[in-house]
Amino acid sequence: MKELKPMLFTCLKGYTKEQLLKDVVAGVIVAIIALPLSIALALASGVGPEEGLYTAIVAGFLISFLGGSRVQIAGPTAAFATIVAGIVARNGMDGLMLATLLAGVFLILMGLFHFGNLIRFIPYTITTGFTAGIAVTIVIGQLKDFFGLTYAEGVKPIETMEKLKAVVSSFSTINLYSVLVGVICLAILILWPRVCAKIPGSLIAVLAGILLIKGLHLPVNTIGDLYTVSNRLPYLHVPSFSLSMAQTVLPDAFTIAILAAIESLLSCVVADGMTNSRHRSNTELVAQGVGNIGSALFGGIPATGAIARTAANIKSGGKTPVAGMVHSITLLLILVVLMPYAALIPMPAIAAILFQVSYNMCQWRPFFHLVKTAPKSDISVLVLTFVLTIVFDLVVAIEIGLLLTCLLFMKRMSDETDVRSWKYAEDEWDDTAKLIHLPLSVRVYEINGPLFFGAAGRIAEISVKDFTKCLIIRMRSVPAIDATAMNALEELYNRCSRQGIIMIFSHVNEQPMHTMEKAGFLDKVGREHFCTHIDDAIAMATEISGNVPSC
Repeated sequence: MKELKPMLFTCLKGYTKEQLLKDVVAGVIVAIIALPLSIALALASGVGPEEGLYTAIVAGFLISFLGGSRVQIAGPTAAFATIVAGIVARNGMDGLMLATLLAGVFLILMGLFHFGNLIRFIPYTITTGFTAGIAVTIVIGQLKDFFGLTYAEGVKPIETMEKLKAVVSSFSTINLYSVLVGVICLAILILWPRVCAKIPGSLIAVLAGILLIKGLHLPVNTIGDLYTVSNRLPYLHVPSFSLSMAQTVLPDAFTIAILAAIESLLSCVVADGMTNSRHRSNTELVAQGVGNIGSALFGGIPATGAIARTAANIKSGGKTPVAGMVHSITLLLILVVLMPYAALIPMPAIAAILFQVSYNMCQWRPFFHLVKTAPKSDISVLVLTFVLTIVFDLVVAIEIGLLLTCLLFMKRMSDETDVRSWKYAEDEWDDTAKLIHLPLSVRVYEINGPLFFGAAGRIAEISVKDFTKCLIIRMRSVPAIDATAMNALEELYNRCSRQGIIMIFSHVNEQPMHTMEKAGFLDKVGREHFCTHIDDAIAMATEISGNVPSC
């Protein structure tokens, strides 16, 4: 059970006042960074600004308290924005809450069943493709607010391509004042870190945007113009539940769970590299599940580990989960005291913040590096996942990406498996530095590579002659065999038995031997016909066939 023990309880052993002070300072700094991000990501997700803070407060606290990382900071992230917006548009807030609750249950089960290490089997091409795709969808979703566009009456796009079409069709309604505010905020976001790295540029951009529209009385939409802003504390709310609604949101819940697991564990790996520590992946998954359930019940949206905020926590001196808990408590205080002022934030400033978030998450350098260097099959998975994420949604992109990856993997593995026959006299096999000449009545086939269902057909390529008395199958280069290939071997044995041919196996490795024994194949063939070396197999075959090989 040590693997499921929250890291907080380990860190509190020997905890000092000096470290508490560092964690408190780090938590406050991260809260200041998280404030505009949480609001921006909530708006991008199609919910109100306070929902973003509810998520960072409730889920952030629970995940730090129960998590498997020393420094993980959790909250709303850009990866969920398009998914959440789609769920809210289709099924409302109750549908989103139910999907988040189910995702939390899935995450807990993943942790309890030790699925933490299995996340690494998600191909890098897929994670890079859908991450870049999500970044593009966020940018498209923010074009309306950045350019101050006004959609035609009744136009309420949900999907990314619908939003792009609406932007193009309504571009004549551009508000140049919105563009001015957005460009200035974007310039601040880009240039401010060169001036002062300790104060987040997003906070300065928001303040600058407020001063611009208030000081110059610019006709630019603010959060207060489009949303009702409240400083009400998060409260318990149980969503209405129905079986039909659960079936409707089940695919979305599964996507949220997978994405939360991938992003949180990637964040943990990055944090491990920065702190020279090691996280507990299954504990982190359980914490992510509890955090998402808590977020849903208290009016929040899906949450996961945030790499940028986690890195900021580390750089600010945070060393234990206490920093993440302080970050959530600080945001709670900000919600009560300062939330009414969030109504003054211009929408172009929010769009500019999300543009920067998209740029930071898009991984364009790894993307183009893969395009230049990866095999064509991997490039096809990368580009297809990227395009599907934009044109359709993340669910379709992951499903088709994984399916295509599996098919390509099976093709590669089957290409690596070959079955070849030894040649007869005058053709040589260089083994243990001597030449072996096979009698005509003995036929030897060597199998190289894993024998699985994708390569099982290669066994059918094994052929015998009318004068063949013994068939030797050399399997020293077969690391594994599955049920389909096992069935193909049994069919080969039955074919040989009907022709009176004895089968002998040479150098069968541990996993294939175990599979054959479990299937009863060893007793069927005869255990004495399984030899440890090819020389022994040839000697047995020679004795059975009544021929003596020449050396």
